Amino acid sequence: MAAAVAGGGLVVCNSSHKLRLPSLKKAKMASDLAFVTSQFGGIKISCTHLQLLNPIPSAPLTLPLRPVARRVCPFTGKKANKANKVSFSNHKTKKLQFVNLQYKKIWWEAGKRYVKLRLSTKALKTIEKNGLDAVAKKAGIDLRKE
Repeated sequence: MAAAVAGGGLVVCNSSHKLRLPSLKKAKMASDLAFVTSQFGGIKISCTHLQLLNPIPSAPLTLPLRPVARRVCPFTGKKANKANKVSFSNHKTKKLQFVNLQYKKIWWEAGKRYVKLRLSTKALKTIEKNGLDAVAKKAGIDLRKE
């Protein structure tokens, strides 16, 4: 698998996938080896079994997106805090202080099964104190879907 930046986008080469590369100006096909040159940096990409489709100039290069987990606790609503990182010379730069989120399997008594949750350590202490059903009901979370 080969990857390179071509025309502002990421080009990934797999032997089993066909790629549409709209921002390429030159493509040469050999028997088993293909070379593609981008129009901006002259980056040369070589990959075996690269199959090019007819490039559509108006269509952007789209790659499959994977869902990204948010850094917010669903039970407490805690999210990242904006803070300053202060150096010895008192120079301040912005930084984020993220929530301590953990993946935990918690026994759900009403459902008679384990529920896998991503929650903050503060929410974990609250669940130990008040119970999973009470905390989920207060937060408006339906555990049957989990």
